[in-house]
Amino acid sequence: MTLSKQTPDDNAPDIRVPVDTVCFIISKSREFNVKAGSSDPRAHELNDDDIDAAVLEDRPSDPVELELISYISDLNDGAQVDLVSIMWLGRGDGPDTWEEAQEIATNEHNDHTAKYLVGTPLLPDYLEEGLAAIGRNCSSYDETSL
Repeated sequence: MTLSKQTPDDNAPDIRVPVDTVCFIISKSREFNVKAGSSDPRAHELNDDDIDAAVLEDRPSDPVELELISYISDLNDGAQVDLVSIMWLGRGDGPDTWEEAQEIATNEHNDHTAKYLVGTPLLPDYLEEGLAAIGRNCSSYDETSL
């Protein structure tokens, strides 16, 4: 059973992570990835003197990064495994099939999945490509539905 509002084609595998959840992670990852380097590497994200820059710059303990890590960490193990599998398929240099990606991700699953995913360069692109590889996409994603 697919846990998404979208109806996959008949050949698409069942996944344990809702497509809307993957799309939310893609959206938040794009927010995190577009931030500029910090103009003051010693600054905290909540520096009252420069709160506007803190929102636009990549600062220590970035709130978007922390939100992503928390959100992914709160997913059940099966959803985390499938999220990693989707990312690997989208990256294109790892497992060739959904079943192989799931098997490897299951064997390697640990408590660092969220940090691993958030620390992956091009994560939103890989997730989009991975969704396409399993017959899904974010075309009907509505950010307000989560």
